[in-house]
Amino acid sequence: MSVLEMKVPSPGESITEVEIATWLVEDGDYVEKDQPIAEVDSDKATLELPAEESGIITLKAEEGDAVEVGAVVCLIDTAAAKPEGSSTAPKAEAKPEEKKVEVKEAPKAATYATGTASPAAKKILAEKGMEAGTVKGTGKDGRVTKEDAVKAVPSMGTQPASGTRGTSRKKMSMLRRKVAERLVTVKNETAMLTTFNEVNMQPIFDLRSQFKVPFKEKHGVGLGFMSFFTKAVARALEMYPAVNSMIDGKEMVSFDFIDVSIAVSGPKGLMVPVIRNAENLSFRGVESEVKRLAIRARDGQITVDEMTGGTFTITNGGVFGSMLSTPIINPPQSAILGMHNIVNRPMAVDGQVVIQPIMYVALSYDHRIIDGKESVGFLVAVKEALENPMELLLDNNPTKAFEM
Repeated sequence: MSVLEMKVPSPGESITEVEIATWLVEDGDYVEKDQPIAEVDSDKATLELPAEESGIITLKAEEGDAVEVGAVVCLIDTAAAKPEGSSTAPKAEAKPEEKKVEVKEAPKAATYATGTASPAAKKILAEKGMEAGTVKGTGKDGRVTKEDAVKAVPSMGTQPASGTRGTSRKKMSMLRRKVAERLVTVKNETAMLTTFNEVNMQPIFDLRSQFKVPFKEKHGVGLGFMSFFTKAVARALEMYPAVNSMIDGKEMVSFDFIDVSIAVSGPKGLMVPVIRNAENLSFRGVESEVKRLAIRARDGQITVDEMTGGTFTITNGGVFGSMLSTPIINPPQSAILGMHNIVNRPMAVDGQVVIQPIMYVALSYDHRIIDGKESVGFLVAVKEALENPMELLLDNNPTKAFEM
């Protein structure tokens, strides 16, 4: 008998533990080599685990288990023959169910311990604002245990006569827990401030109306807003390099390249794939890369490497209808630009009140490394490029810039 031990491969540098999100096969199934057998969550991405050989599989970990990189999660009997057909084994005849007679225990008499919380349970209940007498104890003589206190749910007030009031619990994925941990860390360990501005999007609307159809026909991707914002951000980062920097201990690390992280909402939570060297990409290059990375993120195929190493982040809450928000910095970066929805608003243009499509933009930044002058100047530079794209982004030659 030849048995292969399948171990958890390393999803990337610095990752030491993963979580079994879903088994795609059942214990005792026959699997083919390279067949996906499980989905595993790391703190950065969800990855598929392929079978290393063909054979009968024996699972050694349960869904939801946290396992270390290099640990054995299943065995594959490579000597086992592939079963013929999918359901050739005869089904056993169903046996008549035996009736079980329930024996009700007599209620136990209350003692001095009934409803008394252990020290650990008492602390947990105090944090929840609950009294020990409101919790049914499962310990000896009705004592309230630590487990009882953890499971206890505070009262949600007087229940109405009608309507459902059910609750459900689901363990957060490792990715979601890591995102939550990082967001709390940012709030606690950075001097985060946010500055706001507004952008008149009419010039970009005019360019897209003129070029989006021929652009799509020639390049196979749409001419969206993200390419304009990415190009505007790349220009502004070259003007204000402190915004393209980060803190490492007592040192400030600046970059001569621009890797823009694009926040994408995926099935497993927020993903931030990276557009490498955005300063060198054309409009076609940016749009193609945004489309490729967004599809991979939403299909759960994004890799850790594709989400590592960004120097600045753009997030677009406008696709969900957000008018204004304060984006949270994506560590270890020092700044993030938030896009929002576009709304027609009255504006003064050449002394006249004109209805224009306006977007509010927000820059959150780490004040430890970026001063107010630089943050405001950066956001104004982004605004100027978006309101005058013909001169500042297209060099007055849209045909060449759009590679038409």
